[in-house]
Amino acid sequence: MIRMRILPLLLALGLAACGGQTARHAAHDVPVDAARAAALISQYRAAHGLGPVTVDAGLARVAAAQARRNAQIGDLSHDIGGDFPVRLASFGAADRARAAENLAGGSATLDGTISQWKASAGHNRNLLMREARHFGIARADAPTTRYKHFWALVMAER
Repeated sequence: MIRMRILPLLLALGLAACGGQTARHAAHDVPVDAARAAALISQYRAAHGLGPVTVDAGLARVAAAQARRNAQIGDLSHDIGGDFPVRLASFGAADRARAAENLAGGSATLDGTISQWKASAGHNRNLLMREARHFGIARADAPTTRYKHFWALVMAER
């Protein structure tokens, strides 16, 4: 009888661990020059006939939480921490009519990370999202992981 009660508990714990959302690595936030990021992204957008983006503190908090979560699990996943709209809402950014998220790992530099995003069709589409006016960017490091450096960018319409 006791085995029958313990088995579902062990199964549930095992499935939770397989979800990859358990923090396994120590991670720390790394300051990002958001003004420089705004200039680089805006310059790239201008070259494609699009308007500039400005830093948004709420979006920066969303990005920071996602970069940190990814660093803690040691992998890149948009699903960590829940669905993107739910994560936006949890930081008071739910009124964003159109928003997108880019993740990257490995590069220790802002330039290198933006280059990674430009080279990826989906990430590049987010950088060049016509409606985007605001963004938040963040980096978290976890030295014991494969990528070591984890980045998150959130672009939004308003």
